Amino acid sequence: MTSIKRRSKKAGLAPGTLIHMGRDKAGTTRVDLVRYDETHLEKHSVTSLDECLVKQGAQGVTWVNVEGLSDLEVMRHFGSCYGIHPLVLEDILATDQRPKAVDYGEYLYVVLKMIGLNEETGEIKSEQVSMVLGQNYLVSFQEGLEGDVFEQVRARLVNEKARLRAMGPDFLLHALLDVIVDHYFLVLERLADRIEDVEDELIDNPTTATVQAIYRLKRQLLFLHKAFWPLREVASSLQRRDSQLIRDTTVIYLRDLYDHTVQVLDTLETLREMLSSMLDIYLSSVSNRLNEVMKVLTIIATIFMPLSFVVGWYGMNFKHMPELDWTYGYLAVFVLCLTIAAVMLVYFKRKRWL
Repeated sequence: MTSIKRRSKKAGLAPGTLIHMGRDKAGTTRVDLVRYDETHLEKHSVTSLDECLVKQGAQGVTWVNVEGLSDLEVMRHFGSCYGIHPLVLEDILATDQRPKAVDYGEYLYVVLKMIGLNEETGEIKSEQVSMVLGQNYLVSFQEGLEGDVFEQVRARLVNEKARLRAMGPDFLLHALLDVIVDHYFLVLERLADRIEDVEDELIDNPTTATVQAIYRLKRQLLFLHKAFWPLREVASSLQRRDSQLIRDTTVIYLRDLYDHTVQVLDTLETLREMLSSMLDIYLSSVSNRLNEVMKVLTIIATIFMPLSFVVGWYGMNFKHMPELDWTYGYLAVFVLCLTIAAVMLVYFKRKRWL
């Protein structure tokens, strides 16, 4: 997971120049096609792009999913078929885009992050998803990383009674956005569990590893904040029907999507505040432990001050010191030192310094 991606290889190039900046699973591009209406469903992988996949005036909805962005010829094909502006194609290929929704009249461009969590390493997996919504089609572009969260939508399309089969491509756009946002909650829940574990460790036995775990979590939440925060603006513009491609029947579902994005942001801010307070708790606990150590050392030093005075007094070895020849002198000094130490310990106990 990287917060900032390099754009140095685009420096000096003309706007709209197609150059891929991102990762690919195997350097290949896969295109899947789904056509459907209330009574018909067609699904298959596309092996040839000789013709445009979306026919003008075709019935039903066509969903084209592109995985892998390294093949620039494929991107140019979609640009020429659907009239996608070169600047939009450039944004699709630059996989560090800020989530946004832009209306280009004949089509609507939406981009956001698909977030997952590696269960083994605990690292966040991020993949940019770009969507182009037209009158009777939706084209989605993924970076090509292994797996996505669209299986639930594909499963719903198989059901002839599903609402998705009777609605237009704008409802398909909502379904894809909704499943992405729902997985945000899953990621935040797992992060919340890890934060609670670190918090318990912080209270029981804070160590250097604890504060390192806190800083790793803070970095992950900072990355999520960058990916989530602009999404509220995207959902808000969609539910306001800034684009004519959004139908009235879909607006109520987009309002629900907006509510979900607000809940995601609230949860994210709560986790960030918890981590900030945990850092304060760690610093306080370290300071308290240091104070306890200093208190014990101070008490020990205070007890030994009069004892050092006594043994120093009798260590002068003057010739005419009367106690030097006393038979019980050593025992008397020993008892005196024990008595002084005991009296001081009792005094400290009554003062509740111990």
